[in-house]
Amino acid sequence: MNISIQIMCNWVARYVFWIGLIGLLGTTQEMQAGDYDSSPQVVEFIREMTRDYGFTGEQLMGVFRETQRQQAILDAISRPAERVKQWKEYRTMFLTDVRVAMGVEFWSQHEDVLNRAEQKYGVPAQIIVAIIGIETFYGLNTGSYRVIDALSTLSFDYPPRAEFFRNELREFLLLAREEQVDSLTLKGSYAGAMGLPQFIPSSVRAYAVDFDGDGHINIWSNHGDAIGSVASYFKRHGWVAGEPVVISADVTGRHVYEGLTKGIEPVKTVGELRTLGWSSQNALRDAVLVTAFCLEGINGPEYWMGLKNFYAITRYNRSVMYAMAVYQLSDMLVKTRGNK
Repeated sequence: MNISIQIMCNWVARYVFWIGLIGLLGTTQEMQAGDYDSSPQVVEFIREMTRDYGFTGEQLMGVFRETQRQQAILDAISRPAERVKQWKEYRTMFLTDVRVAMGVEFWSQHEDVLNRAEQKYGVPAQIIVAIIGIETFYGLNTGSYRVIDALSTLSFDYPPRAEFFRNELREFLLLAREEQVDSLTLKGSYAGAMGLPQFIPSSVRAYAVDFDGDGHINIWSNHGDAIGSVASYFKRHGWVAGEPVVISADVTGRHVYEGLTKGIEPVKTVGELRTLGWSSQNALRDAVLVTAFCLEGINGPEYWMGLKNFYAITRYNRSVMYAMAVYQLSDMLVKTRGNK
């Protein structure tokens, strides 16, 4: 066996072992947790779901009788995020040889459905693969918490965002009914994100698609539905087929930093940036709106102009560095496939 492939296989084996161990520990903790069958908040929620959405009280009480409060979820969401402040550190978390190699393999395995998604929605195959690669390592880590536990815990025991998660709990129960699946069996992240693309329930209901035409949407184990759903999401969020994503910029002069965009929306025109010392080897019309930003790379500051498709990626995760990781991973996938 090729040495590099052997190393990758060993790494994946260790990864799967640790994911399995984490899942086992999560299950142990779940068994020790309390339930929600007598919570006044749950009673009120059930009243709303029966009145407005046609559920029966007995049906929902049966669900919440089996639902577990997860302290680990409250600990995770309350813990300050470990923020990597510089791009040169952030990119090393995602742009690895293993992630590229597995992405190329994923692309090869699902090339037909990726091509079909690209033709239908205009979203390049490499972008779809990169999203799934960054979100769940191509399906290796889709989350070990029961979604009903995660969303109930955050709806009824996490006041800072209770309203948001209660809406997602509502969407999740509607989704389970629509797709005729057991709401007690579906698993995801500690925040209720699900499947290969890590959609929250409202996103599944709004953007996910039955891409293989079997009558059900399954983003957990159906790669076709997951791929089509990612493409559908980007199309619905403004992806423009054939347009660039982000362009490297050259900068000179004293007014460069005045060109930096506050926030992530493309609100600066190329012409405006040119007057402030920004330029690019790519010809862009002066009226084009971009997001202008600077990242601290390995070799110093990097200046970039993100276009409409870059903004579409940030709609998936509102982070410039996340969008750059997706774009650069997609570029590495294309180059690696071309060199094989």
